[in-house]
Amino acid sequence: MTESSNKNLYAALRAGFPSDLKSVAVETDDGLLYSWDDLDRASAMIANLLDALGLEKGARIAVQVEKSVEAMMLYLATLRAGYVFLPLNTAYRQSEIEYFIGNAEPEVVVCSSANASWVGPLAQAAGTRHVFTLDDDRTGTLLDVAGQCSDQHTVAHAAEDDLAAILYTSGTTGRSKGAMLTHRNLQSNAEVLKDYWGWRTEPPHDVLIHALPIFHVHGLFVAIHGALISGSRMIWLNRFDPKRVVARLPEATVFMGVPTLYVRMLGEPALTREACRNMRLFISGSAPLLIETFNEWRERTGHTILERYGMSETAMLTSNPYHAVSGERRGGTVGFPLPGVQLRVRNDQGEACLADDIGHIEVDGPNVFAGYWRMPEKTQEEFTPDGYFKTGDVGLVDGLGYVTIVGRSKDLIISGGYNVYPAEVEACINEIAGVAESAIVGVPHSDFGEVGVAVVTAKSGAALDGDAILGELKERLANYKIPKRCFVVPELPRNAMGKVQKALLREEHKGLFSA
Repeated sequence: MTESSNKNLYAALRAGFPSDLKSVAVETDDGLLYSWDDLDRASAMIANLLDALGLEKGARIAVQVEKSVEAMMLYLATLRAGYVFLPLNTAYRQSEIEYFIGNAEPEVVVCSSANASWVGPLAQAAGTRHVFTLDDDRTGTLLDVAGQCSDQHTVAHAAEDDLAAILYTSGTTGRSKGAMLTHRNLQSNAEVLKDYWGWRTEPPHDVLIHALPIFHVHGLFVAIHGALISGSRMIWLNRFDPKRVVARLPEATVFMGVPTLYVRMLGEPALTREACRNMRLFISGSAPLLIETFNEWRERTGHTILERYGMSETAMLTSNPYHAVSGERRGGTVGFPLPGVQLRVRNDQGEACLADDIGHIEVDGPNVFAGYWRMPEKTQEEFTPDGYFKTGDVGLVDGLGYVTIVGRSKDLIISGGYNVYPAEVEACINEIAGVAESAIVGVPHSDFGEVGVAVVTAKSGAALDGDAILGELKERLANYKIPKRCFVVPELPRNAMGKVQKALLREEHKGLFSA
């Protein structure tokens, strides 16, 4: 086997490391410095630990831990050892984790020490063979055991279609689906973005402020892959703090965030053109960026935010241009399809839409996922006969080729960059004593972009309290899924076919958070 025949994503990322491995790769917000050699050697030690467990080929490594450089090393170790990384949102509660572990059947689960008392027994009951802990202060049983392993490791051979990660994305039926991403999916996207966004692969390299979570595409794949494959240093913040980010801007050249982060940074008086004097690129994604935020950011900083569009199933699909010669960055659009991505818009009859006509967005390309984990019927349903993935988003392509997302055909709510599926929340509300029926709709919010509002009807003779309903939900669902308001009403509006008219509910409550 030649080195070039190994399609392991880690090999591609490692090839991007700078020649000086002793230089700083990551600087944490509390002053810890990690060299490129540290990343390579530490991920080798964890990979050797995984290898020593005797795991099956394609074994899943489920991880629900707080953000840390060591958590990133665990991700890199999973790749280089040839296993499948399964990141889980740190906000997930017990019933949610129970489903993911039961569905994915991971051989290894890594959790925070604070959650080990319930995650451990739950994982073992599901047949998980190994449970480790990892905390954001560089402690935990994973590091204790890995510290005894060799810091030299031969990267496992991987074919391009071997799985690298599974990302769970909730479905409109409430049942979460595991999107299977291959080494080719992720590597092709990283290489395209390296060129398209102008990552500096020669000194002086870029410096990325990494302030995103690392359990989804944006923070884990787009940001980390971009920095590693270009040999760029990261300023690492375990949690987003607008004041801290603005203070670090003069040392950086690239920042990635969801719209909510930009709104909060605009609230900082220290955000000025001088603070952004060394910045090369601001990127926004994971949710729509309000045109007001787009314009205010340009006025305050002198920089035009680059908005892009992607999904858990596809990584990045489109982007506004980086180089001016390729066109302007247009607020309210997500730019052009990336090189290698085929994007089309079709109407309800499956016919191609003309320029500026709204329809269903479908995509194809090397970045498009391999299907849903153990859901062959669902996978087949979500692809067209000629192989295009149905994104579920509704949009248009204008005469110049700019893509605009105008809605989501499946009632998806994107709040602060996180996907919230109404059916999942409604199912939980409907299980609460006294609830007859519920409807969740998304309404505009100046900070989060969009938030959920619950409208609930009571069973005959039952007395319900909206705040109490929200309180019960907080015990069962991740916080970002909790509606911001809950109204108890006599009945829900319906059409002639008996279907709840959510459009009327959205219209009724759209001004709730306008202030």
